[in-house]
Amino acid sequence: MLQGSRRQPGRLHHRDAAAGAAGRKRVGWPRPGAGAGAARLGGGGRGLPGQNVTMDEGGVPLLPDSLIYQIFLSLGPADVLAAGLVCRQWQAVSRDEFLWREQFYRYYQVARDVPRHPAATSWYEEFRRLYDTVPCVEVQTLREHADQVLHLSFSHSGYQFASCSKDCTIKIWNNDLTISLLHSADMRPYNWSYTQFSQFNQDDSLLLASGVFLGPHNSSSGEIAVISLDNFALLSRVRNKPYDVFGCWLTETSLISGNLHRIGDITSCSVLWLNNAFQDVESENVNVVKRLFKIQNLNASTIRTVMVADCSRFDSPDLLLDAGAPPGRVFDLGSDSEDEEGGSETVPAPARAKEGLRRFLDGLLDARAQPQLSEHALETKVAELLAQGRTKPPEHSMADASKLLIFTTGCLTYSPHQIGIKQILPHQMTTAGPVLGEGRGSDAFFDALDHVIDVHGHIIGMGLSPDNRYLYVNSRAWPSGSVVADPMQPPPIAEEIDLLVFDLKTMREVKRALRAHRAYTPNDECFFIFLDVSRDFVASGAEDRHGYIWDRHYNICLAKLRHQDVVNSVVFSPQEQELLLTASDDATIKAWRSPRIVRIHQAPRPRPHHFFSWFASQRR
Repeated sequence: MLQGSRRQPGRLHHRDAAAGAAGRKRVGWPRPGAGAGAARLGGGGRGLPGQNVTMDEGGVPLLPDSLIYQIFLSLGPADVLAAGLVCRQWQAVSRDEFLWREQFYRYYQVARDVPRHPAATSWYEEFRRLYDTVPCVEVQTLREHADQVLHLSFSHSGYQFASCSKDCTIKIWNNDLTISLLHSADMRPYNWSYTQFSQFNQDDSLLLASGVFLGPHNSSSGEIAVISLDNFALLSRVRNKPYDVFGCWLTETSLISGNLHRIGDITSCSVLWLNNAFQDVESENVNVVKRLFKIQNLNASTIRTVMVADCSRFDSPDLLLDAGAPPGRVFDLGSDSEDEEGGSETVPAPARAKEGLRRFLDGLLDARAQPQLSEHALETKVAELLAQGRTKPPEHSMADASKLLIFTTGCLTYSPHQIGIKQILPHQMTTAGPVLGEGRGSDAFFDALDHVIDVHGHIIGMGLSPDNRYLYVNSRAWPSGSVVADPMQPPPIAEEIDLLVFDLKTMREVKRALRAHRAYTPNDECFFIFLDVSRDFVASGAEDRHGYIWDRHYNICLAKLRHQDVVNSVVFSPQEQELLLTASDDATIKAWRSPRIVRIHQAPRPRPHHFFSWFASQRR
């Protein structure tokens, strides 16, 4: 059994998991309810270890508490706990709140202005939580995949999980004390190249599996398959383009897919479809598929990585704001534009668009117009002007049942550098209604976004907190002050991966970027690295052959989890955050549990009392 490397913030240890387990001095946590150490206190047995009230037999302390406290301050946490086994006096001092506050800030290198977690009952217990409940001990390695493992997803119950791989299978596993393979579906007969993403619906009765079609190297087509978890039957297949839209569940029986339509060389529109998971038609008035949104793409950008946040679940307390954190990079696109301000008479949008386009074309014909626009810049400008009069303004609702559609997009280059957010209203969450968008006004050709978050970098991963309020984003930053002159030549990206946090309730950035994991591939080869968020922790893969775990409150890295190749995906059990799975290009899935859980599983079962053993034998 191997243990992942512990990381003291501010110092990155590059030890492998085995060395971390063998070479690291463990903190011996006393059993709950034990006295000074595990020895019984008081009673007879004069002179036995752990039974003396003080260091001398006369009952008068040899050292005052204040001096013992000062000595303990110079010790590490393991030595403090060991010293607490000596006697009752040392035991009491070794549990001092001020002592463990100092130990906490020093060991984890947390800034002194960061308060204790609101739910913590003591500094000792908080130290123990970060040390003893982080899933950093490797307990099982799964080798059933024949190629790179790209993605992992848990069922909401935590009883099962699914894995996707370059071997073109989707595997479903039983999550027990020992994990076992339940089912494997080969998608090659459906002309798939590989499987890349999966998601369980809310009641864990259906599994959405997303994959990439076989085709030329630059092909962007994919497909979504819906699998029944009762009998593992394939219920339906839905076209998905580009394939990295991935797809997601909106309700228990409807899912979102994408399609891409080219308008020009670098201009396109993305259509997001709402699909019925069961492709049977009960009535001519019920749709199997319905258009949800149609969004314009500029400068070779496209919509990718769709996910849904449920606003009714926003119930967590505010995250601790970082001192000196930069202002949130959020732009609200739902407010009135500058052109609409200042006048009581509103010019219709189509008329404004036509007038703007006329002025722009007149300027191009004017020989004095400088500087000359490139072909791509000209296409983008014309597309923007044409869309002004054909974009449906955002609809807003304060209904608790509303949901947010979240995806990556862009406006400057094909590299995904923005997060688009679109509110989904209750009446849009069903395929019932006009077929294929009937009833939509002819002028309302595109749908406007409600919010856009620009991260000024290449987005390679996103994940929601369990209550859906906080959005965590993996991003590789562009150089400060960089300008995109050519949409097909985005700025170079950093090797470091920044982990950003946005509050979907306030639409603001709330945490300073975490920077510990790394990636090395350039823009045109950059791939998705999936992250996951639990109640207390956030985890991510990286290209440096490690998975990482951070604490959400203190913003510190707690553990590195070693693989032999790139770690593509991590996922916490939704019912037990002390279990984490990691998937890697080394074709393995590793299961990690906390030291606390490992001790519980390894503890010997209590032997039956002799009398009851005898009594049971007499009854046979």
